Amino acid sequence: MPIKNGTQYIERIDQQNLNLWYQGKRITGPYSKHPLFSGLMKTQAALYDLQCDPEYQAEMTYPSPLTGEPVGLSFLPPVHLDDIKKRKHMMDLWSAKHHGFLGRSPDYMNTAIMSLYTAADILEEHNPAYANNLRNYYTYCRENDITLSHAFIQPFASKVSGQVDLLEDSITAKVIEVNDEGFIISGAFMMATQGVTCDEMLVFPTPTLYPLEETNPYAFAFSIPNDLKGITFICRESNASESFYNHPLSARYEEMDTLVIFDRVLVPHDRMFYYGDESIGYRLFSDGNFHTHIGHQIVSRYIAKTEFFLGLVESLAQEQNVSLDANIIGQTAKIMTMLETFKALRIAAEEGAKQNQYGYYVPASSPLLASSILFPSFYLEMVDMIQRLGSSGIIMIPYEEDLSSEIGSYVYEYLHGLESTSKDRIALFRLAWELGAGSFGGRQSQFERFFFGNAQTVNFRMFNSYDNHEDYQQLIYDFLGIEKKETVKEVEEVKEDEQ
Repeated sequence: MPIKNGTQYIERIDQQNLNLWYQGKRITGPYSKHPLFSGLMKTQAALYDLQCDPEYQAEMTYPSPLTGEPVGLSFLPPVHLDDIKKRKHMMDLWSAKHHGFLGRSPDYMNTAIMSLYTAADILEEHNPAYANNLRNYYTYCRENDITLSHAFIQPFASKVSGQVDLLEDSITAKVIEVNDEGFIISGAFMMATQGVTCDEMLVFPTPTLYPLEETNPYAFAFSIPNDLKGITFICRESNASESFYNHPLSARYEEMDTLVIFDRVLVPHDRMFYYGDESIGYRLFSDGNFHTHIGHQIVSRYIAKTEFFLGLVESLAQEQNVSLDANIIGQTAKIMTMLETFKALRIAAEEGAKQNQYGYYVPASSPLLASSILFPSFYLEMVDMIQRLGSSGIIMIPYEEDLSSEIGSYVYEYLHGLESTSKDRIALFRLAWELGAGSFGGRQSQFERFFFGNAQTVNFRMFNSYDNHEDYQQLIYDFLGIEKKETVKEVEEVKEDEQ
């Protein structure tokens, strides 16, 4: 089938029968009716409806190479320079709908599987069957508009176990058996964001090194439906709400993160993308330009989220009658400056796009890595602006139910603004509270801080993305007229998972 609409998305998720747990109790479907997931699923359904809207479909899809039917543009491997900008425009349309609050909107994983697909050729030397598996799976996702989640990060105990325990005792995710039907996998993964509200899951751990010179059981990648036998989902504490007034963000954008347990899960042979050689896993990421393609998607989200904060800061300033205060103008100008910086970095990445060894165009990586270094700390600055500007106003915020209760007259009398009604003023400050003081905002801050890895990992990526260290050093040596010295060497990137 071609692109799906929102109703089809919801129907697919509701048909799943997961082993899903929250607060010690098993949750059964339909998941779209459960308060933990209903708001997010409605939001995500609206994204799929947008790509089916006749007004936007041409901007959000392209003809399938197989059928000619429209398929999602975020699956498009860029074979022309113009494809980079087409992808950007499509991702902007979705980002504008969720204002950058969905870290795992469908185009994120669509881009991920596309990037790996572009490097499938390297699997030919490892095992041609795996190359076919990856190409076929990419086509399956594109042609069926599969909504993907991913599981990359293993719990601390699992990482340690792989380093200190014998293979048979290790709880690190590993292949414990290969038989005629497929691969038997056991292990655990954290941060499977939207694992419950997706069709399938890409599992691609950073492999633990195996000291023996033989097949590494910790090195593998595969993708499977979420409801296979042996898979258990354990949810974190939810921030979800059903009231758009009381919780305007979490009622729409609460993405559940889950701990996923694999207990002797059978992964069919045709769903395994590589196995046994950890160097192949690293090459899939590097040759597929994973971080660059994903970075191009992420910067669209950064721009949308910064625009949202800019609007909120200016709205709060107007409500507080401090719009022309010099300090507020300085803060607003800082957000404007960073917004234009992210836009300029994206333009630089697109204008610097080059064709790689496989014939696909890839944006320039350094501008995108620069944005991933800048945004986490700047995001916390914007949250701080909201906290300071809102002051006690983001703490003393009644519920919508108070407005229609017996004490509603007091709320209307004492909590209105200079020109705004109490209801409108409270709505604005409830939004500020969710970002600046609520649990949803706390999760967002932590998520953005570590979205692309810790600071050291991201800094190493930026350092290694520059292939002209020698040129800049030589510039100084020539200027001073001194003898050329040994130049800096590439540092080994810390093999640490992203969220």
